Amino acid sequence: MIPHIVRCLVSNAGAATHYEPRAIARHEDLRVRGLRHRVHIWGSDTAPPVLMLHGWADTGMSFQFLADELADRWRIIAPDWRGFGDSEWNPAGYWIPDYLADLECFIETWCGGEPARIVGHSMGGNIAWMYAGVRPDRIGWAASLDAFGLADSDPQEAPARFARWLDEWRDAPAYADYGSVTEAASRVKQRARRLGEGRAAFIAGCWTRPDANGRFILRHDPAHKRVNPVLYRRAEIEHCWRAIRARCFLITGRESPFRERYDAGAGARCRECIPTLEEAAVEAGHMLHWEQPREVAALVHAFLSRPASG
Repeated sequence: MIPHIVRCLVSNAGAATHYEPRAIARHEDLRVRGLRHRVHIWGSDTAPPVLMLHGWADTGMSFQFLADELADRWRIIAPDWRGFGDSEWNPAGYWIPDYLADLECFIETWCGGEPARIVGHSMGGNIAWMYAGVRPDRIGWAASLDAFGLADSDPQEAPARFARWLDEWRDAPAYADYGSVTEAASRVKQRARRLGEGRAAFIAGCWTRPDANGRFILRHDPAHKRVNPVLYRRAEIEHCWRAIRARCFLITGRESPFRERYDAGAGARCRECIPTLEEAAVEAGHMLHWEQPREVAALVHAFLSRPASG
């Protein structure tokens, strides 16, 4: 099982870099729309369910640090999106509408007929808010971790974008590989400078697997690196947001590389489109749930504990 493998990898690094999860995940496979999805679960089956949705090139297991803080009160359910982590790859590529449809299946499976609680980071946060507007009757709480939509695309980009997409189907993309989990952990720390060595090694163990040559490769499908030929149209996304009836929460990282765009107007647009929006910020970069898990968990717990409607 993944937690056992990760504990061994981290332990080999020595006591100074040791990290031992307090909440131990269990794992299930769920077939969703023709693909096998790995789902990581922490907490009691009798506790209220919370769906946690990871970001691009990540895995549901990276919510471990939040689960350490929350699993005594909530049942944390964190699937690996299609083509990421230990979920099955899709040879036809990856499209945002597929993530929405997959999320609907997760909600039907884990949340029943009750208003769902969802927490998403980065790509997962953007999908969470989109879905909350598309299916406003299904979501009671939607928290986004450092995700507030992308920058609008210029329509003039379309010809070059389609051409690049065609080229990338001919020349298969690839991820970098690593000589050791320690080397991969150094890459993890570049994304989260406040992360300790033990926790960085834990994330690196979740992200990678050994190949036949003894190298460590990312678990994700390299096809995710293909450019999306469909331009991002922020006006469409904002219309989804305007249909949201759920409580919404945005937690940003004050040191995030996206903070400048938030301060330049993206945050104000979120508040304009989502009247129920509550906000908080923590001293962290984009991977705030790794760098400040206790503070983020406290904010998330308080938010999820409020009545569904404001």
